[in-house]
Amino acid sequence: MKEELTLNVEIDATDTGEAGPGVGVLPRAFAILRLLAGEASDGLRVTEIAKQVGLTQATVHRTLQALIAQDVVEQCERSRRYRLSIAFFVLAARAGNPMNLRDLCRPSVLRLCASLGDTIFVLARSGFDAVCLDRSEGPIPIRSFTGDIGGRIALGIGQGSLAILAFLPPAEREEVIRFNLPRVRELGMFDEVYLRTEIEHVRALGYAARNTGLLEGMSGVAVPICDAEGRAVAALSVGTIAGRLSADRLPVVVDLLQREALAIGPKLNPFDPTLRRPVQSLAALLPNQTGPGTALGQ
Repeated sequence: MKEELTLNVEIDATDTGEAGPGVGVLPRAFAILRLLAGEASDGLRVTEIAKQVGLTQATVHRTLQALIAQDVVEQCERSRRYRLSIAFFVLAARAGNPMNLRDLCRPSVLRLCASLGDTIFVLARSGFDAVCLDRSEGPIPIRSFTGDIGGRIALGIGQGSLAILAFLPPAEREEVIRFNLPRVRELGMFDEVYLRTEIEHVRALGYAARNTGLLEGMSGVAVPICDAEGRAVAALSVGTIAGRLSADRLPVVVDLLQREALAIGPKLNPFDPTLRRPVQSLAALLPNQTGPGTALGQ
């Protein structure tokens, strides 16, 4: 990776005869980078780029050659299409949001716990499971599926993991359902029809709040935390006794959860390793934990 990202290919920076996002070299280069970032991995041809950014093919070609020289764009030898390079993503990862998912969620967890007086959880997806990434205890003792930080549960069991599962991309959601059905059936209260019905219910409402009765006297509600593409990567969840989630109070709790989740989503760093390996991120917090947490999860 070159240390200095200077466009050292000669480009006419004063060509005012072209429409587009600006007449300078950098505005043109970044317009092309943004366009490529929004395209599929197979990339775009020069003619397609020129049309979409409002520049001539000659200017686009020169700018692309400058970006290739800086290792942030590459051209497929077979298709001759241009796309962002791996080096570009390495650079983006280094410059990404330094805060990880747990750090981003912590202020929300504390605010929710203080304002609601209930226990708040942050669950993150880990493969076919959801892992409790953070927890703040309310004044009322409760039982939860995950137990303490580090506990995990199959996606689809408990409000938090169900909120994540419901807002995964369709293909991923189907794969998780296929893999987890035997696991959730072990509880004796779930089958495929029930699980799919619950998923559609959560998607329609935007939150999970159905009380399955698996934890007698306990109740909860959860909302997904979604990345920029609308993919659920985590959930904010409230765990409490059943009487505290009445029909009158539930909308208030959901509104507070959704406000916090919506504020967290745009701040997510797509290169945050916590999003891919949440259990590893808990190593410092759980130095003595050698295996997975409890079999169930909030």
